[in-house]
Amino acid sequence: MDYAARQRHLQAALQPSKLDFLLVTHLPNVRYLCGFTGSAAALLISERGSIFFTDGRYITQSKAEVESAKIVIARKSPAIAAAEWLAGSLRRTSKPRHVGIQSETITAGLRDRVAALLAGKARLRPAPPMVERARMVKDADEVALIRRAVELGASLFRVARKTIRPGATELQVAAAMEYAARRAGAEGMSFSTIIASGKRSALPHGRASAARIPSRGFVVCDFGVILAGYCSDRTRTVHVGRATRGARDLYDAVSEAQQAAIGAVRPHATAAEVDEAARRVLRRRKLARYFTHSTGHGLGLEVHEAPRLAAGQQQKLEPGMVITIEPGAYLPGRQGVRIEDVVVVTSSGCEVLSPENKEFIEL
Repeated sequence: MDYAARQRHLQAALQPSKLDFLLVTHLPNVRYLCGFTGSAAALLISERGSIFFTDGRYITQSKAEVESAKIVIARKSPAIAAAEWLAGSLRRTSKPRHVGIQSETITAGLRDRVAALLAGKARLRPAPPMVERARMVKDADEVALIRRAVELGASLFRVARKTIRPGATELQVAAAMEYAARRAGAEGMSFSTIIASGKRSALPHGRASAARIPSRGFVVCDFGVILAGYCSDRTRTVHVGRATRGARDLYDAVSEAQQAAIGAVRPHATAAEVDEAARRVLRRRKLARYFTHSTGHGLGLEVHEAPRLAAGQQQKLEPGMVITIEPGAYLPGRQGVRIEDVVVVTSSGCEVLSPENKEFIEL
């Protein structure tokens, strides 16, 4: 990863944003900018360079991982240490400086403490989402890492198919998948594995529970892994027992909606247009009111990143963006279906990462 280039890009954006410094405290953003993977860090960026703050637990790790930034080991919160360092460096400055903070990811308490330390020397300002905008477009190295994560994650569906049986609990299915993920080298799961069976399949985020899989009905499996820091995200829905015509129609409608949305992914298309492509199909199938979430989201160091594919979202897609396409339909108290894949936007459309057959499956 070219961390120096990422920091230079951010430094060039400070003056147009009327900022003298940017205090980065959101750990995925810190990792994106300098490579640090630990759990306590802050990065202070100015046009002159970057200073990385962490605590004594990470002396060795920061020396091994952090690139293109001076390292400061502190005995207190990294963000507080950064504020104290900045206050000291500005003590001879008569004109107040402006420090950008990532207001959506910093707590109110930490913001107030930083502001108090900088009182009279610097003013805090909400910074535009400069790092998040940069993270939306992945470079070739990032796409390669996400592809590996998606391929590993996709292999877990084979485990699910072997484990899903009437009487087995949803937790047992999730445990088998997560154990297989760890054995295959995953650092962890992208999120709590969703296994929602029978009537629970109508819960869009029905995390695996002690409920037993019924002898007949849908099972929604939503799962992902973290590999080399990058996430995958995939959903497959299977049917236990012989399916009714209504169940097949529901699955076919969601499958058609997903294909329509994938077909709408191309450079300069807006996130709202991709979302509408899926909704148009479900509207025609009289299922629009049962599609209760967005069509997808960005994916990378976090499982949910910008852009968000939803109505009203005018962000234009660009080559290198990695997004999920995951329409669903959920009939409360009855049944639900979701199908999800990860795609990367290309110069002419998109590529589905680790494509697999999505035909209707009865177990």
